[in-house]
Formats: sequence, structure tokens, C-alpha cells
Amino acid sequence: MVVFGTRPEAIKMAPVIKALRQESSILCQVTVTAQHREMLDQVLKLFKIDPDFDLNLMKQGQTLTEITTRALCDLGEVFQRELPDLVLVHGDTTTTFVAALAAFYAQIPVGHVEAGLRTGNKYSPFPEEINRKLASVLTDLHFAPTETSKGNLLYEGVEPEKIFVTGNTVIDALLATVKPDYNFLDPHIQTILHHQGEAARMILVTTHRRENLGEPMRQIYQALHSTLELFPDTYVIFPVHKNPEVRKVVTEVLGSHSRVNLVEPMDYEPFVNLMARSHLILTDSGGIQEEAPSLGIPVLVVRDTTERPEAVEAGTISLVGTGYDNVFLELKRLLSDQNAYRNMAMTRNPYGDGFAAGRIADIIVGKTI
Repeated sequence: MVVFGTRPEAIKMAPVIKALRQESSILCQVTVTAQHREMLDQVLKLFKIDPDFDLNLMKQGQTLTEITTRALCDLGEVFQRELPDLVLVHGDTTTTFVAALAAFYAQIPVGHVEAGLRTGNKYSPFPEEINRKLASVLTDLHFAPTETSKGNLLYEGVEPEKIFVTGNTVIDALLATVKPDYNFLDPHIQTILHHQGEAARMILVTTHRRENLGEPMRQIYQALHSTLELFPDTYVIFPVHKNPEVRKVVTEVLGSHSRVNLVEPMDYEPFVNLMARSHLILTDSGGIQEEAPSLGIPVLVVRDTTERPEAVEAGTISLVGTGYDNVFLELKRLLSDQNAYRNMAMTRNPYGDGFAAGRIADIIVGKTI
């Protein structure tokens, strides 16, 4: 039984579900908590996933305590009724931790896809760092995306025979979705891309992390504003998160700039195809740090920590923090130094080759749980 609750999990688990359903010896059920509802449904439709069980737990303004307790009770009921041989979870969401805990209570083995990511700071990212650490304690099969992730698990005492380095399934999903001739159905996006033309350079921006709310985001946006003034051939497309705190600061700092296009959050398919047409990306997202290098797009990560050090070491991303000076200087460097840009754009992606899901399915089939 594959369990997830958010859009990023659904994207990364979709290739795994497809691979498992191609195995004649496996009956693969899907349960969604829907801790995110609307954004999750977009991905379910795109990848043609029809959940066997939909707990529909999303409530406006829900706290971490509320989603945790509701998910634990409801998942516990599903597990006791269905008694799967293996519960498969992904990454670091509240659903991930709670599903692993509910499976443990039902004495069902757990497989953890994208296991072993760490920052070493339990509050950054919050609550994800603790979610994934707690899930690891409850996991029987650890599907680590990289050797670095495997090393983190070994350091924490996980038995080597329980860890499998597979690559990251997000690359599987990305390569199956990006198309060179993609046509954006949103007329606003299509108009922006057409109007700016080939000579202009597009910066794609996303910010949403809790720890960046308030002054950190304001400094990021001010640095972006200064960059646009310095480089008149640049423009921004910014799918703005629905969080009112994000929208307030974005509107105040960037809303009136003629080359800033604030758009609504985008579905996965048009978003990754927009990534492919970007010159560079400014983000605090974890998934984008993995995806963009496969497209040859440099990424500036506006966070103080990252659980994806492989990309920093490989040179595909640069961790720039949230202070105005550093964000501005790094944007200026990539927009003015062709060699610096080329070095980031041409670096090999350390997160995989697009065949991670097949490896995971093979391991599950061949493993006695």
C-alpha cells in the first residue's frame, strides 16, 4: 500500500506506483490522506492515479497536531482492515511520519522512498526534518536517493542491508513530463513567454517555506527588484503561494514592477515545462533543487540549510541564504558571468537517471519482508 498526502509526494510516488503495477506478483493499493487537497488532485489526474482509499483530511487552517491525530486514526483503520504486506511512504511530510507510525502499530513493515535526507537542524526545514528522522526509525526498507543519504542513515545506526541507493524518483516523473513542444494552456503564461521573446532571460521564482516568512522573504524580493533594475533584459515569472503572508510581501515589494509577472500556483505539468524554459531559478523548494539540474537550469536556493548537499557539492545549485546582499550578489554573478552560469548549467545531476522507480519495484519484488 502506497500512502501519501501532498502534491510533491504524489509526483514522486507516481512512477513507483506505475512500476509496482507492472509487477504481476504485486497488488498495489493507493491511500491518500489529502492533507493538501486541490494541489494533490491535479497530480492524481495528470498521472491517472485513482486512489483506493481517500481520507480527505484537508481542513482550512489545520494545525500540525490536528492533521497528525486525524491521519493516525484514519490510517490505522485502513491498515487494520486491509492488512497490506508493506506500507510505502515518501519523504518527509506529516503523512509520511504518521503512516509509518500507524503501520508500526499494526506491525506492518514500512518502506521509505527518498530516505536519509538530513540538515542536522530539527527546526529547519520545519517540521520536515523531524518527520523524516522519525520515519527512518520505523522503516524496514530505506530507499535512499544518493550515497550521501545512505551515509546519513548508516551514521544513525541503520543496518546496511536495509538501505538501497536508487536515485530519486522525481527525475523519473520529470523526464516523463517535460516536452520540447509543450503548449501552455494558460493564455496568460503563453502571452508572457511570447511577449518577452527569445532575447530576454526569464527568472522563475518560488517561495513558500515557513522559516522564510516575513523579513527573510522581504529581503529576497528586494534583492530580486534590484536585480531587475540592473539587468533590463531580465523578467520574472512568479507563481505565488496561496499563503496570505507570502502574497502580502510579494505584492508590496514586486507587485508594481513592469517585468514581474505574479501568477497563480501552477499545476505540475505546466510548471516543470516552464522550468525548462527558464534562464535561472530562485527558490526555497526542495524538489526544484533535484529537478532543475536535469534541465540544465542553475538554481539559487534562498535557504540557510539544505538537505540536498549533493547538488551543492556538484555545483548544480548554490545555497545563498535570505539576506539581501548575498541574494543580489549571486543573482548578479550568474547574470553577468557567462562562465559561472555555464559551469552550473552543465553539471551532471547527482539525483538520478530516470530509472529509480524500476529499481525500487525490483527490490520489493525480490525482498522477503
